[in-house]
Amino acid sequence: MALDKATVARIATLARIKLPPSEQEHLARELSTILGWIEQLAEVDTAGVEPMSSVAAMRLPMREDEITDGNCRDEILANAPEAAQGFFTVPKVVE
Repeated sequence: MALDKATVARIATLARIKLPPSEQEHLARELSTILGWIEQLAEVDTAGVEPMSSVAAMRLPMREDEITDGNCRDEILANAPEAAQGFFTVPKVVE
């Protein structure tokens, strides 16, 4: 799929990228090459290939799902500008 300068200018506008007209021709060639590679990939027969998330056949280690609070409330609140009754104190923002 070949892109022209007008299409590249439209893509740049949609992406909110300032693209000088002098670079449009070069970028049109590069994007056309990339789209050509994608078209080549679309031609590959993947009928018998299972989807995968990684090329390495390994499973991530799992841990028990335990609820903990870290037991460090006082250390965390020591970093707050203001704290009251074990909670962060923030200014009122709704009138």
